[in-house]
Amino acid sequence: MDTDPPISLDAAHRELLDQVLDKWSLSVLNELCERPCRFNELRRAIPAVTQKSLTATLRRLERNGVVERQVTSTRPVAITYRITPLGKTLRDPVDVLLTWASAHMPAIERARDAFDAQEDAGS
Repeated sequence: MDTDPPISLDAAHRELLDQVLDKWSLSVLNELCERPCRFNELRRAIPAVTQKSLTATLRRLERNGVVERQVTSTRPVAITYRITPLGKTLRDPVDVLLTWASAHMPAIERARDAFDAQEDAGS
C-alpha cells in the first residue's frame, strides 16, 4: 500500500494557513462564498470585526489570490469583494475542519475543563 509522505509545514505553509484560517478570514470567506459583497455589507454581516481588521483581512486574502477586489467607476466609486476560483477551492477543506471540530467538540470541552481544573488546583 503506497502512502504519500507527510507534507512538511514550512514557513510558507504556516504563513498561508495563518492568513486564510484566522478568525476574521473564515467569516469573510463564509460570507463571500454566498455572494459578492461591498465592504459595509461585510461589516454588517460580521458585526464584531473592526474596520481596521476587516481591511487588513481583505488585503491578506486578496494578496493570497483568494479574494478579488472589483472597482466600479461610479460616483462614489463602488468596491465589491468576491471569492476567486482559487478561494472556492478552500470550501471543502474548511468544511472538513469544521465537521471535525463539531464531531469532537464534546471531547475537546472535557479536555479543556480537565486542564483548567488542574491549572486552578495548582494555583
